[in-house]
Amino acid sequence: MERILCAIALLPGLALADTPPCAPHDKVAEALQAQYGEAAHAMGLAQDNTVMELYAAPQTGTWTLTATLPNGLTCLVATGKAFEEVKPTQVKGAPA
Repeated sequence: MERILCAIALLPGLALADTPPCAPHDKVAEALQAQYGEAAHAMGLAQDNTVMELYAAPQTGTWTLTATLPNGLTCLVATGKAFEEVKPTQVKGAPA
């Protein structure tokens, strides 16, 4: 939670009325890069057209999960440490 509050302070124009904290996508991405050295490592589209992105800094192990809403605001969903890249695994019997 402390890390989210630090990131909040870096996001000018933050929409404080909503929880979680949200701001324009470019501002969030810039703040994560400048403050934590994090860059996008994965993304996906949810059924409601929300874009989920995982930002991480492999050198330090910090990571941030964001959700970009259809209106363009990006919200901080979760943050953590001990990020590590893993190779995808194939489950036996699962389609390729």
